Amino acid sequence: MDIEWILAYLMLGAVVGFMAGLLGIGGGGIMVPILTALFAAQGVAQEHLVHMALGTSMASIVVTAYSSLRAHHRHQAVLWPVVWKITPSILIGTLLATWVAALLPTTVLGIFFSCFMAYVALQMILNIKPKPSRQLPGTVGISLAGLSIGGISAMVAIGGGSLTVAFLTWCNVRIQQAIGTSAAVGMPIALAGSIGYMINGWGASNTPDYSVGYVYFPAVILISVVSFFTAPVGASLAHKLPVGTLKKVFAGLLILLSLKMLQTIFMG
Repeated sequence: MDIEWILAYLMLGAVVGFMAGLLGIGGGGIMVPILTALFAAQGVAQEHLVHMALGTSMASIVVTAYSSLRAHHRHQAVLWPVVWKITPSILIGTLLATWVAALLPTTVLGIFFSCFMAYVALQMILNIKPKPSRQLPGTVGISLAGLSIGGISAMVAIGGGSLTVAFLTWCNVRIQQAIGTSAAVGMPIALAGSIGYMINGWGASNTPDYSVGYVYFPAVILISVVSFFTAPVGASLAHKLPVGTLKKVFAGLLILLSLKMLQTIFMG
């Protein structure tokens, strides 16, 4: 790999880790559009661009998810009974979604990703939050929620944080515990998504060297190493900077990156 690509992946890891720590969001919204552009510049086949970006992004989230899980567990903010109930359906939903994603053309995946990120950005700008209106459902209800969270997360390569927190707060779970439980749920989503994209991309032609299915491991390693160190920096600044304003700026960035991704797909 040329030095310019190494530097690009290191810089991406630094930004992703910092923003994850500062705003408590996963890196998929940033990583997928940028990885799509980087892979296109590196000559990855057009039909695999978004698949490679999604799979590589999912695998890169694993380290951050594990670090976040440990931190919230130390603060006793994880509702482990909820985690054990929702994880099986999360795994099923995530693995099924990677299989569906592998069947879809790059353009369809890109449009779905961009539309979902526009929805997330709008939520941030308007500060839309579900009002607590009920208690946690039983096993069936939690399982259905897990299928949905896992499925959408795999299709857009996010750790599921925004979806899980919204679901739990809607069920009257305190925000601190909702965030901590969401962090714990992010780990199986990232692992299942990574495995799913590796399995469903197995045998795909014209993928970069050192890839396993739709996961490009040189990028995963470089992004993960740096994000592991920059995430705590972002977290330490979360209480010192105007996070509300930063979220609106980040929402605008998400929209611009999604538009750039569509440009890369349709115009090269």
